[in-house]
Amino acid sequence: MHHVIIDRTAETEWRAVSDGRTVGHGDISHRPDGRIFISVDVWRDQVFDQLATAMLADLPAPLHTLVGAADPGLRARWERLGFTLGRGEREYVVPTAPASVAVPAGVVVLPGTEADPGRLRALDRAIREEVEAAAGWRTMPAEVVPGPLGSLPLDPARYTVAVADGDYAGLVRVAPVRSRARIGLVAVRTGHRRRGIGRALLAHALGSLHRDGITSAWAEVDESNTAGTALFEGAGAERSGGYLELVRH
Repeated sequence: MHHVIIDRTAETEWRAVSDGRTVGHGDISHRPDGRIFISVDVWRDQVFDQLATAMLADLPAPLHTLVGAADPGLRARWERLGFTLGRGEREYVVPTAPASVAVPAGVVVLPGTEADPGRLRALDRAIREEVEAAAGWRTMPAEVVPGPLGSLPLDPARYTVAVADGDYAGLVRVAPVRSRARIGLVAVRTGHRRRGIGRALLAHALGSLHRDGITSAWAEVDESNTAGTALFEGAGAERSGGYLELVRH
């Protein structure tokens, strides 16, 4: 193995060079909730520890990384460098074929475009505050920005809303991507849970996707979220993979 030189080529990028040729690179990404994720891609296995160690020396703790649940070798590499398991995440593929799901009495499910904009924004903010006070945003999809929305844009077309006895009680957020869509969030306010609202919301959102010609959706569920797991598996979702989030304090 020839001598390897590690350079930080940008604020978020590193490069490993041997004999004038690039043999690996690393980068970091800053998530909206403040977490920093580190990633290393090498052409030679021997370079991994050198490149990762150099990056760790430049970066503040805590640091996070994602590893495929079916990749124990990569997990072992990060664990050698002091990373430990933080959380696990399941990936599901969900069919959008219409399902017969009863809407609970007193509940109306409607597209976000038909919802009152102010009340939809208030619902989104209230749900975020409830998540932060309970499980915390580390268990939620990375692109969901924590905290009050303030003036941040909210696209009603991505939402399905449940109104229970006049209250805005729950929502689903969907991001269409070509022939498949991503279920980014399914949430029901604390006082309205255990009524079947989540099932009705998900069924409505999936049915809308089906009518738009989208045949399947995918979603990620934290391993500890038993209610979320039951919701998606009850909708016919099949597990397609998963990730482990490792952390170094």
